[in-house]
Amino acid sequence: MSPTARRQRIVVALTGATGAILGIKALIALRKLNIETHLIISKWAEATIKQETDYTPSNVRALADHCYSPYDLAAPIASGSFRVEGMIVVPCSMKTLSAISSGFSEDLISRAADVMLKERRKVVLVARETPLSHVHLKNMMDVTTSGGIVFPPVPAFYIRPSSMEEMVDQSVGRMLDIFDLDTGDFERWTGLNGK
Repeated sequence: MSPTARRQRIVVALTGATGAILGIKALIALRKLNIETHLIISKWAEATIKQETDYTPSNVRALADHCYSPYDLAAPIASGSFRVEGMIVVPCSMKTLSAISSGFSEDLISRAADVMLKERRKVVLVARETPLSHVHLKNMMDVTTSGGIVFPPVPAFYIRPSSMEEMVDQSVGRMLDIFDLDTGDFERWTGLNGK
């Protein structure tokens, strides 16, 4: 008897850094792609969602297949035996980056990321901070050395975005490219077209 195929799974974590819409749009895109999502929203992410968007934390949780408290270190995603393709921390605060960089698993977000790194799965940290200090850069280097991917959501001006939504869609699309998932929601570079 052949094993039953399962949907691809991705852990999505939202932290309190600015850019909550990036995490929300990532959840929407993953839902459209039929990817099973496992969501963690930090306490400060809840505040940022309310401040920056028209969504409520409960609206955002409804976009995911499974939701966990950031304090639930007994959640399935806290174990390497739970099969998952990877994790996106979007947006990723410098506090969370620091915890992941040092392996300090004080909450479910940092523990799940630690599990991904030890299991050699993809971990994408959508770092939201500027300017960057030496400490931030060192933490980014340490995470990269450990196998993580630091992804600042830098807009692609070659698409000549006419709205914030276009810039967000392009960033989310590029994030999901790392997992070989194509949202089809953004313009890709095709050359200078004779310019």
